Amino acid sequence: MSAEMKPTGGEWTAREIAQQPAVWQAVADLVAQERARLDAFLAPLLDDARMRIVLTGAGTSSYIGGCLAPAMTRHLDKRVDSLATTDLVSGPHLYLQREVPTLLVSFARSGGSPESVAAVDVAERALERVFHLVITCNADGALAKRMAGARNACVLVLPDATNDRAFAMTSSFTSMVLVAALAFGVIPASRVGGLARAGDAALPRAQALAATLAAQGFERVVYLGSNALQSLAAESALKMLELTDGRTVAVSHSVLGFRHGPKTIVNARTLIVVFVSNDPYTRAYDRDLLDELNREARAGALVAVGAETGAGGYERLELSGTRDFSDLELGLVDVILAQSLGLAQSLRFGLTPDNPNVSGVVSRVVQGVTIHPWSRELADVSRR
Repeated sequence: MSAEMKPTGGEWTAREIAQQPAVWQAVADLVAQERARLDAFLAPLLDDARMRIVLTGAGTSSYIGGCLAPAMTRHLDKRVDSLATTDLVSGPHLYLQREVPTLLVSFARSGGSPESVAAVDVAERALERVFHLVITCNADGALAKRMAGARNACVLVLPDATNDRAFAMTSSFTSMVLVAALAFGVIPASRVGGLARAGDAALPRAQALAATLAAQGFERVVYLGSNALQSLAAESALKMLELTDGRTVAVSHSVLGFRHGPKTIVNARTLIVVFVSNDPYTRAYDRDLLDELNREARAGALVAVGAETGAGGYERLELSGTRDFSDLELGLVDVILAQSLGLAQSLRFGLTPDNPNVSGVVSRVVQGVTIHPWSRELADVSRR
């Protein structure tokens, strides 16, 4: 598909969506090679009952933490929080507890956005004991260079193929989710082969469905998901905004939260995509909303994505080979539809998906952020 994209300026975006199943195996191999180093760094931290884990990043990288946090909390039986660097940098004293030992897990495609390094710096000043696991796609980025050799840090650089050349993060997103899940043992290495096979099977079907949906000319897209899939929905909405240069209104919500006001966005020009959970209890709520939206018939189209999507009169993308997947694993396959839909919609508008922002007000690596100095003394003043 990437060769077909050359005249449209979407070659890199198409390639980076399509390469994901192959890249997942490559990053699994990387974690296996780095297993001893990772364990030497992480084991003593995870043995500390007081250790808090904070997952951080900006934009798409912040949604990585949101996808991971529920599964990591359950698996590690620890306090695991997802906190965007954009929040952490603007108010470290609001989120970091000085006396609580903290492992800051930083996710960054380029590692070049100002907040990436600033988050590390403010954590160093705000906390008595802080450790850093840096997961990045760019060995030459400012974040990787800043933490290289630090005694309280471990830097893991993903294969170069994950460092997406296109504007929108696609394979970098799923690869960093997977690497962290493997590093912390949330997804066993033995599961990656099945994950890659499910991704390969989903790709052509997701691309075909995306093309069909884009041709219907929707003006609004709503992504819905529960728990870890809510963060996946947020990432999916961001992909649509980015790749269409804001021409398609895209929002995300939790399945249960959608009725509490946000549902007013639905009209005949709205596409609703529901990521259906593999947890039987959670899935019951997903299906209730699908049935409700189907009965109301107010949306232009309703799509259910998952392993078990129900039997309603709505469009379904059932993902073969995923019935035994956790929602964290399922989300890595789910998002292929959202990425493909963003690409198809971008092409419908005649944009160049690899660099869709016509005005140039946003860029692949965020610019223009002034990092202001922070100290504990400033935090003390703010508490008065």
